[in-house]
Amino acid sequence: MFDILRDFINGLSEGESRSKSPRDNADVAAVALFFSVIGADGEVTSAERAMLRDLVAQGYADSDADIRDLLREAEAADRDSVDLYSFTSVLNRKLEPEEKIHFIELLWELAYADGERHELEDHVVWRIADLMGVDGRDRVFARQRVAERRGITGETDA
Repeated sequence: MFDILRDFINGLSEGESRSKSPRDNADVAAVALFFSVIGADGEVTSAERAMLRDLVAQGYADSDADIRDLLREAEAADRDSVDLYSFTSVLNRKLEPEEKIHFIELLWELAYADGERHELEDHVVWRIADLMGVDGRDRVFARQRVAERRGITGETDA
């Protein structure tokens, strides 16, 4: 009797994990935010797509198939989303403060992937940083580090 009850309860939790929203997955949430940044200005360049794929390959997926699946799932989640909070809340539960700053730096890498800083991408990074509790100073320093690495001058303003 107890075995039947245990199996029933385990079956419910297994079914629940399969039907969870993609926004409950930290990797999908992170990559969906990547899509939010590169799509903010209405144009996703090949340089931005290449940078996105590189970031996913380096930190979020192990094989080409995993990369493709994660990119597809995250792009759909971003497209279907009405806000950034659904993704940042997932990351807030997972990331430590210094990891959040590093994540914001990755967003700047994407924003600068096409060689320029667009005000709409800048705004999306600012909103994500705000929702993740990364203060303005850390957000600006992260942007300046990326700009310096990329050899982009004139990036001292907030």
